[in-house]
Amino acid sequence: MKNLRNYNIYFHLHTISGIFACLLLYVIFFAGTFSFFKQEITAWQNNASYAAYRHIAVPVDYIIDSLSAIKNLKGRDIDFYFVRNATETYVNVSASSDTTITDKNTRTTQKRGRRGGADRINFKYNYLKNSSGSYEDTYDMGEFLYRLHFLAQLNQIPIRLGHPFGYMLAGIVSFLFLFALITGILLHWDKIISNFFTFRPWTKLKTLWTDAHTALGVIGFPYQFMFAVTGLFLIVNVVLVSPFSKLLYKSHEEELYSDIGVRTNASYTYTYDSLPQKIVMAPYLNDVKKKWPEATLKSVQIINYGDKSMHMVIEADADRKKSFAATGKIVYEAATGKVVDYVSVTDKPGYVQKVRALLYRLHFGDYGGYPLKIIYFILGIMGCVVIISGILIWYVARDKKSTAPHKHKFNYWITNIFLSICLTMFPVTVITFIAVKLSGIPGQSFIYKVYFYTWLCLSALYVIRRNIQKTNKETLLLGGVLCFFIPVADGITTGNWIWRSWNTGASDILIFNLLWIFIGTIALISFIKIKDHERKQMLN
Repeated sequence: MKNLRNYNIYFHLHTISGIFACLLLYVIFFAGTFSFFKQEITAWQNNASYAAYRHIAVPVDYIIDSLSAIKNLKGRDIDFYFVRNATETYVNVSASSDTTITDKNTRTTQKRGRRGGADRINFKYNYLKNSSGSYEDTYDMGEFLYRLHFLAQLNQIPIRLGHPFGYMLAGIVSFLFLFALITGILLHWDKIISNFFTFRPWTKLKTLWTDAHTALGVIGFPYQFMFAVTGLFLIVNVVLVSPFSKLLYKSHEEELYSDIGVRTNASYTYTYDSLPQKIVMAPYLNDVKKKWPEATLKSVQIINYGDKSMHMVIEADADRKKSFAATGKIVYEAATGKVVDYVSVTDKPGYVQKVRALLYRLHFGDYGGYPLKIIYFILGIMGCVVIISGILIWYVARDKKSTAPHKHKFNYWITNIFLSICLTMFPVTVITFIAVKLSGIPGQSFIYKVYFYTWLCLSALYVIRRNIQKTNKETLLLGGVLCFFIPVADGITTGNWIWRSWNTGASDILIFNLLWIFIGTIALISFIKIKDHERKQMLN
């Protein structure tokens, strides 16, 4: 480093930002890495393969008929939001615009968080299994890990700074992560090429962890930088909506969402004049399929159901292989059957659509099929290793005879706590997957109890034991061995053994089971390598 002062500045800024963010950053990276397979997790847990049954038509009319048996749907808005690459749809039914009708059934409706209401219905419907349930009841491990990767579970903490605590914390961690990346690359800039090709696994621990931290950090820098920027935008974007809507839209958030293309701002005056006949949605959905055969249905919005002002808004996403951002929309007028608004999936998307799609596609990695998902997954695991090696570098650098006893004790306790919490995430995640499959008990409450209580117990056990080396080895061994029980549990409970998944075309379930066999193999190989390394060090 030509300028020693700059080197020291970058070093301390990188260390401080990394230490403050490392624990939560590891949780975000670990959970986010598995979230790339969110749809596969859902298919595996629910035994509902989208890959094998992707051509099944969504029974929109059947759902509407079922709802009409318990609710008077006249004047209501009925929204269907289809889960991409899954056999599920969210269904939201609004309160009626008709003040003269009496509800058939005044029983308590299902609620999904803040979207519930006294006269609303919100639920998720699995059209392959013909089953429905509230958001909490249909909650799965894919949803859990996806939400954990932006700390949504921490929103339950009653700390309100204008926005949910978990989202605010995730935004702060993303900023610190971006700061640590920039200072880290500046720190190694002068020797970036020589450091990249330097790896000395048989030397002392500090050198080993430093080489791993530097090499993997440089390899994964573009990926990690991209994730820090897109993640920061996506989480801060939620925080900025409120002040921007107040400043520029006079607190009308719906207008803001409409202008940036997130929601359709369709509004039609209710006429209190009924349609002469029942509207069947199947012909309209078939018309969309005929117009855009390669598009994926995104949503269906039925506005003012049963009234002459009734309109149907159908949206579809273009094939990701042909267009990165294009979304098509057709608005039908129910009274005449005419198309009153039309945006083709082949139309060139606007600037806002392109930017928003670019950020989402880069962050979620859902535009390149399984090859890209696997690359993202490997890079994500490398990010976890970089975080762990950074913690160990920080500790080993301070593990000196000249360090005061109270400082040495404090450093060890911090490192021990951090590593115990981080490393136990691996076996805890595997245990929860097995428990969910064998118990057959779906739902948010069960997953929360199994995951967080197991995590608490294992973390506390390793914190109390105060042996970092054993923590590392035992979590690898425990997680690695249990990984092989995930496909076994699936085979026992559903009969989806690997060969059967292959024969039935359930590639999403097959990929998920093979993923755990691969992870378990790598974990056990790593455990054996660590044991061999320790044995050679003892002989020397």
